[in-house]
Amino acid sequence: MLQEKSQKIIKLSLFCILAAIMNILFSNFVFNFLKFPLYVDTVFSAAITFAFGLIPGLATAILSWLIPTIYYSSYGYSFYVLCSIAEVLIICALKPSHEVHQGREDKEKMAAAYASLAARLMVMYILCAAAISTLGGIINYVSDILLESPLPFYSVEDTFKLSLLTSNLPILAVNILSRIQVNIVDRFIVIFGGYFISRGLKKLVQIWTES
Repeated sequence: MLQEKSQKIIKLSLFCILAAIMNILFSNFVFNFLKFPLYVDTVFSAAITFAFGLIPGLATAILSWLIPTIYYSSYGYSFYVLCSIAEVLIICALKPSHEVHQGREDKEKMAAAYASLAARLMVMYILCAAAISTLGGIINYVSDILLESPLPFYSVEDTFKLSLLTSNLPILAVNILSRIQVNIVDRFIVIFGGYFISRGLKKLVQIWTES
């Protein structure tokens, strides 16, 4: 029993490490190759959280931010891991308790189950977009203004900041509002993409465990 539990932990740890690497690779692919300025470096953290719960999700999120933080050597940049942690917490709190299995229920029950799943994912998406926009804006404000440790590169929300700064809004409000346009798009990819990836992960783990 102890050996079986240890093997399970080792396998799950490997999945977390691989998911963290995939987060970084996927984000670089979208940003540098496809030229889409989106923050999609938490898709696989979301997938791990959907599939395996809080602790593996947090481990993946932290691993995904550890490498870029070391690479950029930015003290302020490291605070953005709080956005990933908040996202994992929201997903863990609201994720569906069961999956919809085709062919096991009548059509009306399946339609209701799919509608419930879609609604839950949509609520999760909206909450994540709002929470990460707010938290990211606060972190940006603290890092840039209070700690004087700005990011060492240009980020997509800086474009929106330029227009918002002309409206005489407080700097904190500008930092938050400039992120909403971006997070409305990328959180949709993260939440819905992460959920569907998680279904494949569960099947893969099941096959690996039985082998």
